[in-house]
Amino acid sequence: MKEIQELQRLFSPSPKPQSLAWDGSSLWMGSLATKRIFQIDTETWSVKNEAPTPGSPWGMTYLGNEFRILCGETSEDYRILRRFTPETGFDPDYKLPCPDDTGSQLGYDGQRLHLSQWYNQRVLALTETGQIESSIPLPHQPCGQVIVEDRIYLITTDDEDTDCYYLTRVDLGSPEPKIDDLAHVPFPARALAFDGESFWTNHRAADQIVRFKLPD
Repeated sequence: MKEIQELQRLFSPSPKPQSLAWDGSSLWMGSLATKRIFQIDTETWSVKNEAPTPGSPWGMTYLGNEFRILCGETSEDYRILRRFTPETGFDPDYKLPCPDDTGSQLGYDGQRLHLSQWYNQRVLALTETGQIESSIPLPHQPCGQVIVEDRIYLITTDDEDTDCYYLTRVDLGSPEPKIDDLAHVPFPARALAFDGESFWTNHRAADQIVRFKLPD
């Protein structure tokens, strides 16, 4: 299996970059070290906006005019879905617990929110009230997720303490989801975003954000 083709490797504006999302023009990143989210201009690699989060920002996704951010809250790290808009910040009235109190990454297909669960090794489609609509079992543990058209792309691994990670695709266009490992990711990646041309992920342990594409 070929490795991903790195296009850029840039230092994160804050340590321990964990979550990523693309809003159509900017990259958003959530830092575990500072519990803040950052809007990054990828042309100048400068911070345009930032905000504190209610907890550790494990995952995030963009819904077209607002974000859903998966936060780990309280000393028990309860996983809570939060609503955020750049104009008004976090909605204090929006608070959805994750199913089984676990979740790592988020994606949005234009209609439904998708939550990946690392140790349960599955992706869940959720209703607006946070109930499970469907579940897709995965061959590896997911630690990054983005939805492009009718495909879920994931960063996955079988052992988080190694450098053996994969870019995995779930094709939703067939009656039964078709799952393929597309490429090897040679570092412990976290999160996944797509800007229309290339993917973004975090090399969290190195405090770096990586832009890449599929191998030729």
